[in-house]
Amino acid sequence: MLNKISHPTMIIPNMTVTSDEQYHRLNDPTTTTADEPASSRARHTTAAAVAPVPAARASQRHHGPWVDSLRRSDVSRLWTEMQRIVSNHPLVRASHSAGLLVEEGDRGSAYVDLTQELFVTLLGKDRFQHYLDTEMTDAEIECEISQIELTNLLTAELRKRHPESYRLARRISTIIQSSANFRRFDGSGGPPEDEPHRRLVDRVYGLSEWHDHKPRRHAHELEQRGHTIPVRQRDTRMVGCTGDSQIIISNSDLEDLIISMLEACDAPIDVRALRSLVMSRLPVMDIYLVPLGADNDDDSGRQFEPVDAQENPEQSLLRIESEREAAGFVDQFLKGLHGAVRGKTKQYDRMLGVLWHCYLSPTHITQLEAAARLNVSDSLVSDYRRRIEQQLRALSFNEIEEARRFETALGERVRTLVVVSDEERVAV
Repeated sequence: MLNKISHPTMIIPNMTVTSDEQYHRLNDPTTTTADEPASSRARHTTAAAVAPVPAARASQRHHGPWVDSLRRSDVSRLWTEMQRIVSNHPLVRASHSAGLLVEEGDRGSAYVDLTQELFVTLLGKDRFQHYLDTEMTDAEIECEISQIELTNLLTAELRKRHPESYRLARRISTIIQSSANFRRFDGSGGPPEDEPHRRLVDRVYGLSEWHDHKPRRHAHELEQRGHTIPVRQRDTRMVGCTGDSQIIISNSDLEDLIISMLEACDAPIDVRALRSLVMSRLPVMDIYLVPLGADNDDDSGRQFEPVDAQENPEQSLLRIESEREAAGFVDQFLKGLHGAVRGKTKQYDRMLGVLWHCYLSPTHITQLEAAARLNVSDSLVSDYRRRIEQQLRALSFNEIEEARRFETALGERVRTLVVVSDEERVAV
């Protein structure tokens, strides 16, 4: 049956997460990490049992004709139903608003690419045949695709892009749910079965010692109060089966940080905001390396080389040639100044002094100060500046880079001439 299903070429969407703040806008992931106990990791399988849904809600929930579509090998119908799940899934919408699904065009193009990746994933794992072999109902098939397969697909990409943020967010969630120092503040006080279902990120937690009617605060005030907590130092001890992960912060210190954050905010906080506040006080470094070459060792893929910022031989020759041209312009300019004073040495030295102090010197003194240093009148300085600018206008440059090189070469030449002139004047 599955051999009749022909799927289009797989296109992996461009998934990016740019900051920890964007991460906290996503829903609570369902996959597990190495920080969780073994009993929790054992539940993370593609065939894991989904939490039971009340009969009243299950009867009202819409589900597609999965069994009939699989038996008929109706690829179009399967694609339509999976695209419906992707478009309506809350984690997909949150991922798009957080920047995890970034595609050119509108939001629909990102949903189409994600639907295609989900379709290829299910087909590669042979899940379609498994649904028929185990005689799963339409509701069970849709529940597994929506709550397990699609969620795992998104959280796996999130864990790959931001591993430290992912681990810390799960550790914070585990601590506030298991520690006796915290309790929920969003319940009505009745039996647990009568409480409305809330996602973990929407639940409100606070310190156990607080009274039930503790008032909440606005997000801006919580952020201001959270900034009063100092940033913790990074624990660089290596952990994990391969020893390639750092602790960042121990569980006891992390629990103390959560308590300090709640005491500083002095109000119950929902899990999403609490994660963001606590992780803002931690030195998290999520580095995502992108390979430049092909993924395999063969030569079939395109090879890329990093851009070399150094100049190539052609650029080096062009630079040397432009420096020679700039030196030629300097000689031409100085000859013009020498001719403007009819070759008189004293007037030429004064003109070089005006050129240095009024145009090239990094001190940028005024014309009156330049006249005082050269021991000449202000009117004479003005006359020399007029002659200098006349010679500058006589020069012609093809590019702005030539003018910059001319200015640099002229500054070095004039500085040497002015210093030599001053030393000769002192010696006399």
